[in-house]
Amino acid sequence: MRIEYARVSTRDQNLELQLDALDKVGCKRIFTDKLSGGQIERPGLKEDLVNELEAQKVHFQSITDGVDTKTPAGRFFFHVMASLAQMGAS
Repeated sequence: MRIEYARVSTRDQNLELQLDALDKVGCKRIFTDKLSGGQIERPGLKEDLVNELEAQKVHFQSITDGVDTKTPAGRFFFHVMASLAQMGAS
């Protein structure tokens, strides 16, 4: 099962690029937000949640960025970005 999520940082930005990309890969259920990453503490994909999902064989895929945690390179990139986000939040 795929759960899709699209987000832009400001109300002035448009979700259309992300929604079009999700539509092209056949997504039927999409959750969206228009909010700044600085507004909410969001290692919302916190390391513990990511590990829990990974243990259940749930993968993260960014359609527009080409990141897919099913691959070794995708997992590496995702964990590096999560680490950098944690460092920036400190």
